[in-house]
Order: sequence, then C-alpha cells, then structure tokens
Amino acid sequence: MNTVQPESPRVIVVVPTYNEADNVRALADRVLASTPGIELMIVDDNSPDGTGEIADQIAAEQPRFRVMHRMHDRGYAPSSREGLTWCRDAGYDFVLTMDGDLSHDPARIPTFLERAGSGADVVVGSRYVPGGAVEAHWGLIRRAISQMGSRYARAMIGTQIHDCTSGYRCYSAAALRSLDFDKLQSEGYSFLIEVLSQLVAARMTIAEEPIVYTDRQHGASKISRRIVLEALVETTELGLRRVFGR
Repeated sequence: MNTVQPESPRVIVVVPTYNEADNVRALADRVLASTPGIELMIVDDNSPDGTGEIADQIAAEQPRFRVMHRMHDRGYAPSSREGLTWCRDAGYDFVLTMDGDLSHDPARIPTFLERAGSGADVVVGSRYVPGGAVEAHWGLIRRAISQMGSRYARAMIGTQIHDCTSGYRCYSAAALRSLDFDKLQSEGYSFLIEVLSQLVAARMTIAEEPIVYTDRQHGASKISRRIVLEALVETTELGLRRVFGR
C-alpha cells in the first residue's frame, strides 16, 4: 500500500533591511541552513550601501531567497506591512520575522516552528522570560527603555506577554489573516506593539520562547529618539482606545 506523505508546511522568514550589506550574506546562509525548505525574503528600503544589490546576487544563486525592493515610504513599519501582506496573500503556513543584523539567532527557528505547530498562533522571541537575555553593550538608558517599554506596552494593550517589542516572531497563517494592516499607523518599531494589540484583541494564542539577544557585529543601530517617542505615543493611544472603546 502506498502511503501519501503529508506536505511540509510552507515557511518563510521576512527581514526588513536598510544598510545591512555586511550582514545579508551571513544572514541568508544561516536562515536557509536552519530548516529544510525554508525561504527568506529581504525587504530592502533602497539601502545606499548596496544591500539590495547583494541580495539580488544571492537570489540569482539561491532559489529559496527572495528580494522585495522598496523605493518610497521607507521605514520598518511600511516594510514589515508590505512583506507580511505579500506572504499572507501567497499562502504561507508560517511567517517569521527577525532583524537583519544577526542579533536574532536563526538557529532558534526550528524551536519557534515546533511551538507554532503545537498550537500557538504566534510565537514571540522573548528576552525577558526565564532563559532569555540581552548580551549586548547597551547603556543603562537603553536597557531601561527596552524593559520599561515592554512593561508599559503590556499594561496598555492588556497582555501577559513579557517582551512586547521583540521583532523575532513566528506568525501562523490564521494570525496574519486576523490582522488589519490598513489600521496600523506606526512608521517605526511601535508597529510591533500595534500588531500585538490586534492579535490580543483577536484572541490569538500567543506563546513566548526565550531568546538571547546579541549585539550587531556590523553596521549601525536604527533606534533613535524619534522612534522611541513614537512608540510611547502610539502605545498610549492603544491603551486609551482599549479602555474607552474608540
């Protein structure tokens, strides 16, 4: 008797990039080696350092590697929205997101997928649960902003998730379909809090997986005072809308 083997889930990793020329090849190698059949899509914001051109070279050599070039409306949030929307419409079973600077370890991808395959609609890589850590040369101010920011977001959007600002996530197809991308207003990293707020409201099952966050080896951080201020304002608005229903 012939036994029909179940098809493997379609999995893709989406990585918004801006000036990550020194990291993109190592990122591609590590992500594509992490899981059989996994795909990777770079969403590049017309990086002046040639990240997009290097990504095109990799795509010509590697069929599991994709590149989306964006010329307008730059920013982490617009890039993430466009990449996630494309993956949702393309019918992937699981879509992961991570930073392009290798501060997120691609070796953790199989564990994320295992948790997602066991019933979690969303898996968040958390620095602030047992087993998680930040091994980066952050000053006291940045550490405080990260930790207190997550605590504030947790209270505002009404969730038990400890790391609301982590960009290392795995979304199921159902979780992506629950998101209304047209209602997301952020330009920067507060996009992550907005998305989490919608997932909580949709009663998605959200799990946390401990991760160790490390310093980027090449390039410069994209975090700025403007991004931090936007996150504070957007998070406060989310809390007010949740409380007052508007």
